[in-house]
Amino acid sequence: MIRNLRNRVASDQLSDQPDHALVGVIKVPELSTSPLRSIVRRLTGALIALVVAVAIVYLNRGGYHDSSGGEMSLLDCIYYATVSLSTTGYGDITPVSASARLVDIVVMIPLRVLFLLVLVGTTVEVLTERSRQAFRIQKWRWKVRNHVIVVGFGTKGRSAVNTLLDDEDAEPSDVVVVDTDQDALDAASAQGLVTVHGNATRADVLRVAGVQRARAVVVATNRDDAAVLVTLTARELAPKAHIIVSVREGENVHLLKQSGASQVVVSSDTAGRLLGMATSSPQVVNMVEDLLTPTSGLTIAERDIDESEEGGSPRHLADTVLGLVRDGVMYRIDSPEADAIEPGDRLLYVRKTAPAGEPQR
Repeated sequence: MIRNLRNRVASDQLSDQPDHALVGVIKVPELSTSPLRSIVRRLTGALIALVVAVAIVYLNRGGYHDSSGGEMSLLDCIYYATVSLSTTGYGDITPVSASARLVDIVVMIPLRVLFLLVLVGTTVEVLTERSRQAFRIQKWRWKVRNHVIVVGFGTKGRSAVNTLLDDEDAEPSDVVVVDTDQDALDAASAQGLVTVHGNATRADVLRVAGVQRARAVVVATNRDDAAVLVTLTARELAPKAHIIVSVREGENVHLLKQSGASQVVVSSDTAGRLLGMATSSPQVVNMVEDLLTPTSGLTIAERDIDESEEGGSPRHLADTVLGLVRDGVMYRIDSPEADAIEPGDRLLYVRKTAPAGEPQR
């Protein structure tokens, strides 16, 4: 299995492709308007151009010659403006006076160009979408740094993204979703996330997602064997990235640790423990759910220490401290190592979540 994995890592078919070849693999979201609104806006612009043209021709109708004879009526002006702006030009009505020809040069021709641009704008947009998407991909790949890659956008992946965006105030452009399900990718794109279509067990797919420059990789696949392969691939490509993996069975934790996972979350065991606690202490489960929901109530957070807190005990702080992190190792509040705060420590504490628009405390 390791040999096959290294063969996958050595394969760079996608990452060696030019940006325009990655259109359809990578999707960088952009601000979009509804199709109906876009059509209405274009038709309104075309109608305004037509009304202006009719008004100008009608005011100067004496300078036009109608081959059928007679004075130019309002209907004739509408007819001439319509065939002129659409470049049909039957020639039955023509400008003959100097002023009418001047108006045709100065006003009608620019209006004709505007009219055509408005009407064919949708077609041009479709034709140039691939080029614009390629440009956005090139720009994104050039500047992406310290982002988070989420492999799998199912229930676990979506919850991880929502928590990341709510708790860390991260920008959607800082999150890259990798999945093979187009519906899941469309849902991620609708949230403003960058998406990559492909199997994350392949090294070239993770390279396209920028795993070498990612600060964290969240593996939320539906199968444990796929999680092991993704973790092995990601760790070989990004030795310093923080890799968090979700698995169904606890017996696979040691495989993921050996594969390079920084942290492993066992979904079945965690759910089972909560179910067991709910039978005797249902309010404890409610409190745990509250602590795990960053958008309301209380939540567990991590912060740097203040200089004034150095040397003191975390038990005497105004915050409810649960533990501290020192040199990458977490110590509970009741451990001897947590008796005194040292420079460089980080505190794990219970934070009250403020309503939207107010600063967190």
